[in-house]
Amino acid sequence: MSYNLLKGKRGIIFGALDERSIAWRTALRCHAEGAELILTNAPVAMRMGEINKLAEILNAPVIPCDVSSNEDVTNLITKSMEHFGGGVDFILHSIGMSINVRKGKHYTEIDYGFNAKSLDISAISLHRVLATAMKMDAINDWGSVVALSYIAAQRVFPDYNEMADAKALLESVGRSFGYHYGVKKHVRVNTISQSPVLTTAGSGVKGFDGFVEYAEKMSPLGNASADDCANYIVMMFSDMTRMVTMQNLFHDGGFSFTGVTEAVINKM
Repeated sequence: MSYNLLKGKRGIIFGALDERSIAWRTALRCHAEGAELILTNAPVAMRMGEINKLAEILNAPVIPCDVSSNEDVTNLITKSMEHFGGGVDFILHSIGMSINVRKGKHYTEIDYGFNAKSLDISAISLHRVLATAMKMDAINDWGSVVALSYIAAQRVFPDYNEMADAKALLESVGRSFGYHYGVKKHVRVNTISQSPVLTTAGSGVKGFDGFVEYAEKMSPLGNASADDCANYIVMMFSDMTRMVTMQNLFHDGGFSFTGVTEAVINKM
């Protein structure tokens, strides 16, 4: 069902890899709500994924972008403004990558060169995108930016490794830039701390299946799905949330404020 919540709005979606990804589901929902879109991902992710399939469904251009490159981000913003004939109304940052996780390195023995790259792609990239957009006046007044986070930014999940640090930094960038962009152009910036979802990217984390099962038993409402998250993001992009900014919003079925549940006790 569509409510035309994003009718007339234009946006950029980062990170749609395949049908399981939250960015993919969000792009579909944004389109259904009347938005025009541009899709983007890193060149290597585009080769691995199916973004062109999504682009055909949405009739949306795809612009490759390595978010660790100032030149690539500038090119993305420039071409997006050329395509739309002006600024955008929303941006979804759905990006995360850990080389140490891929290499199987324990948190206490990470490679710091890999770590710097992971933080750059997973968190500093939000700063780079927002700084470039601000410099180019690319986000319209009362625009909305959402970045996807995870509760490991606040609590220890041992196998989440350096991605926990990256998510903590991501949330900090969201708060800080939310202040500056809010003062300058009423642009709001928020992070959404989502339930674990069995996406292609998430599946790369050791023991991720266990994360999902545990969270399901710990959440009064159960885990929020990728489609649930897409609906929430649409609301954050809409004019219904014009005064919400600088927040880390938990979208996790109640997991974040539950101490223990009967289901977990019974399992033990």
